[in-house]
Amino acid sequence: MKSEETYTLSQTLLDILACPACKGKIEHIEADEKLVCRGECQRRYPIRDGIPVMLIDEAVLPTKE
Repeated sequence: MKSEETYTLSQTLLDILACPACKGKIEHIEADEKLVCRGECQRRYPIRDGIPVMLIDEAVLPTKE
């Protein structure tokens, strides 16, 4: 179920967030309501009700193509 409301994360928050799995930088993908690790693991973390869920167990690994 996708929320109709979109949330914007502050740049200050994005600057201090790091991937809990590989410690890589995080990028906010607003259209998908996800935070994407730009480090080694490339995990995608959900944002629920404007709150980043930075739990490794909640992350989605990239597909191998």
